[in-house]
Amino acid sequence: MTTAAATPAKVNLAEVAPNRKRGGDIRITLSPRTTGCTSGFGGTLRLEAGEYVTEHLHPYSEEFLHVVTGTLEITLDGAPVALGPGDSLLVPINMRHRLVNTGPEPAQVVFHLSPLAPRPELGHVDTEAPLDGNGANPDVGGAS
Repeated sequence: MTTAAATPAKVNLAEVAPNRKRGGDIRITLSPRTTGCTSGFGGTLRLEAGEYVTEHLHPYSEEFLHVVTGTLEITLDGAPVALGPGDSLLVPINMRHRLVNTGPEPAQVVFHLSPLAPRPELGHVDTEAPLDGNGANPDVGGAS
């Protein structure tokens, strides 16, 4: 069985509209929609001082977080973990998590989720009401 090799694809942050449904400025830069990738998706999160991303979980994917700037607290199944610049964290499949900027400056995080859910709408489960209940989910693309 032969598998087609992936083709490199460059996506600039400015090319991607922010998603604010669950808080902060979330931008999915690399995804099946933007690049045709098949194993996961990733992007950036920017949180201003005091901003947060509402609690949720991913039933099919691990989430990899890397803090570039800022001071954050992530709550993992109710247990708080402090994060700062240079810290990386794995959020296991099905673990509830909520991220808050606890510092005075904006925080910037790079994230990746893998593997993809069977369908995009199955990849994210809210355990806290989104801040914008009418907002659209981030468009990662993939199988529908």
